[in-house]
Amino acid sequence: MTESKIEKIITIKENLERVLDNLKDGIIAHDIKRRIFFFNHEAERITGFSRKDVLGRDCHKVFDVPFCGERCSFSKDNPEIMDNYEYTINILNKNGEIKNIEMSFNRMDDENGKLFGVIAFLRDVTDILSLKIRAGKLNSFANIIGQDTKMLQVFQQIRDVAGYNYPVHIFGETGTGKELVAAAIHNESQRSGAPFIAINCGALPESLIESELFGHVKGAFSDAIRDKKGRFELAHRGTIFLDEVTELSKNVQVKLLRFLQEGTLEKVGGEKTISVNIRVISATNKDLKEEVKNKNFRKDLYYRLNVIPITIPSLRERKNDIPLLVDHFLKQAEEDYKQKPPRISKEAMSLMMDYAWPGNVRELQNAIQFAIVKCSGSVITPNELPVELRENNKPGLKRGPSKKLDFNTIKSALEQTGGNKSRAAKLLGVGRATLYRFLSEHP
Repeated sequence: MTESKIEKIITIKENLERVLDNLKDGIIAHDIKRRIFFFNHEAERITGFSRKDVLGRDCHKVFDVPFCGERCSFSKDNPEIMDNYEYTINILNKNGEIKNIEMSFNRMDDENGKLFGVIAFLRDVTDILSLKIRAGKLNSFANIIGQDTKMLQVFQQIRDVAGYNYPVHIFGETGTGKELVAAAIHNESQRSGAPFIAINCGALPESLIESELFGHVKGAFSDAIRDKKGRFELAHRGTIFLDEVTELSKNVQVKLLRFLQEGTLEKVGGEKTISVNIRVISATNKDLKEEVKNKNFRKDLYYRLNVIPITIPSLRERKNDIPLLVDHFLKQAEEDYKQKPPRISKEAMSLMMDYAWPGNVRELQNAIQFAIVKCSGSVITPNELPVELRENNKPGLKRGPSKKLDFNTIKSALEQTGGNKSRAAKLLGVGRATLYRFLSEHP
């Protein structure tokens, strides 16, 4: 059979459809007006929609929202389509299933080279990712490094919540990576093409926080020389991340509660009600229930924010991830400075595995950066590590029968345990009463 005859057979519509229907990738194609004209069997399986549901219809109306989320170029009047545009997205299909999809797009031009439409290829990697998580074969997910069982559970939670718009509250100690988890939820969702705006509520002055969050109108106060959009308005169609949310004043908590209930806000000094479509993710290193109990945080706001709770384990709870993180930070340094970094000696790694890491992953990153700068050779030894890690190896800080206490030893133990006196006493090998007595006698 000649090539020309094969070409003619393939171009027959029915034969071409048979070929495309047997591909393992889903295929969706629509014209410049978003009317779908091709939808293969795998696209039906992935989305839960049948061909008769979609053919000839506007893509946005079929799926209620842009299938590609905020990355959709056809939400604009003059779409700009790049060839081989690829990304990963989580979708909620018609059957209520979360699907993790690898997508790639190509433009389609007519005979005059003018944009006619787009063809999208969908690959369902949901089961592959689930199997990797269950088998412990995943060592990173959405720019988060970890292979410990507790971290794999966090990865699964990120995947589970990404397809929904419900509020998420993240709890974790300082330096555990709460913002990374929030960003991962955003990037894995259909909002990923829209802004992700992070706010440290504890870092903003009390006098400015309401204006920063909700904006102000000209003349609202002495320095308000023009109208200003707040962070919530700037995050429209995207995600806002409120870190240290317990630091918000009661007045701002009331405004936040109203926004969560109604999806609307008013600028400081303004009378106009503004509707904003955003997902709210909050975080704190404090026990939110305790803050409610102590009347520092509104109970009704707690229930609005804590719809889906995610807890990030501390580094001391997942010490098996330390070598993985160290390797990641060394590779990061190599990329940043274009030179081969030193390697970690067994003795230095042993010290890092034994340390309590009160500053968690952020402290580990700082320790590696410190060691790289200090190291003059090709191997990082214990002498190149920060002093608190080296002091951790001193006999006075090891568990044992010794009951001799001194101020420096206790100070180091308290730093390692994040100020927890009970754990410090255990680390020092003394009873709590002994430690408390020493502290009361040496204020």
